[in-house]
Amino acid sequence: MRDEVYEHLRRAVLDGELVPGERLGEAELCERLGVSRTPIREALMRLTQDGLLVAEANKGVRVRRVSAAEAQGAYVVREELDGLGAALAATAHTPADAEALRGALAALGAATPGDYREQTRLDLAFHRAITQASHNAALADLARDLEQRVALIKHQTRTYNAHPGTGAQHAALLDAILARDALSAREAARAHVRTFAALVLRDLGEHHD
Repeated sequence: MRDEVYEHLRRAVLDGELVPGERLGEAELCERLGVSRTPIREALMRLTQDGLLVAEANKGVRVRRVSAAEAQGAYVVREELDGLGAALAATAHTPADAEALRGALAALGAATPGDYREQTRLDLAFHRAITQASHNAALADLARDLEQRVALIKHQTRTYNAHPGTGAQHAALLDAILARDALSAREAARAHVRTFAALVLRDLGEHHD
């Protein structure tokens, strides 16, 4: 039960059901999930340790908001990790991986227009599929932690639809991976990250408190 509650709340944050800045009350969560306070309290503690929530004295916990400086740091790392993951996927992917990658991008392309949460969930799933296709366990561990930060940033800034070239960038990235062109795949991934890093930082700068 404890792990199920933790994973449910973790997914709610990563999928944008619980948004950055939202306060989480134990009583409300108990009623929503139909469980006692103990697994709720333990899950909130684990999510705080994960960096998804932040505890405030006498105010409980809320979904963590990300500063412009933290976002900049996260995207610097993401550019390198995504570039490496794409290059490795280009050389290591299997036929099953290729099918999964095509399916993930097709699902993203079919996402409901205007449904930001769905688009973000499917976007993260596509990039996760690239990491999986790299068949590198160390990279997968690093990418999982970074994905949590990126999810918070995406739900805070809602920049997914802010660039008309998203679809073309994803297609170019997938084409390079499937062509086993590691150099092009690396650069396509890095260019894609740089595009959205600029949008995110602009948005966070405009909404800085």
